Amino acid sequence: MLTNTTIDDGVAVVRIDDGKANAVSTALIGELHDALDRALADAGSVCLVGRPGRFSAGFDLSVMTAGPDAARELVAAGAELLMRIYGHPQPTVAAVTGHALAAGVLLAAVCDTRIGAADVPAKLGLNEVAIGMHLPAFALAIAHERVLKKHLVAATVQATVYDMAGAVDAGWLDALSPGADLEATAIAEARRLGGLGRRGYAKTKTLARGALIAGVLAELADDLASFEVRTPDAG
Repeated sequence: MLTNTTIDDGVAVVRIDDGKANAVSTALIGELHDALDRALADAGSVCLVGRPGRFSAGFDLSVMTAGPDAARELVAAGAELLMRIYGHPQPTVAAVTGHALAAGVLLAAVCDTRIGAADVPAKLGLNEVAIGMHLPAFALAIAHERVLKKHLVAATVQATVYDMAGAVDAGWLDALSPGADLEATAIAEARRLGGLGRRGYAKTKTLARGALIAGVLAELADDLASFEVRTPDAG
């Protein structure tokens, strides 16, 4: 198992820990879908928690370099998960415990509230351009929603990677907490948000995000048609 989901006084706490870099793999995507299903059945809100020092390093590199078809299949499944989390009717909070790169920072970004570990050295951002890839349109759509305008070019086209404080300034994170308190702080915030009117929260989120989600999913096949993984040496 790559995740462990527990219900903590109304909060579905989803701890992600593959013992390594928390890569976004097909297996992890499936487990996160299952966790969201459980949250809908048994909880009022969701809190995603990374492993110590690692929130997620992005898509599974072994799959991404296995060939264009395998890469596109994984990225499409990841995009569908991201859109599901972005539109999830319950409040979602991310406890960003450490590094969050590429799909990893997007996994945090689609949560309603993102809290980072203030005292943990970490790299957060979309580094695709720096390693010879282009950002798919769905990643740019998420960045446009979450990153502050003054940082948008740096955070996307220029592949800027931020530390925790810089990620707050850029908009990837909302707030910081001491690392030792991060999980408890994030769970408490998820519980607080879960106490808001559930129907109103869900409906408002749908009105705010539904059009973007529908557009991303409708255009996903075209978005990924030219997607390819390249190494820095490939230019």
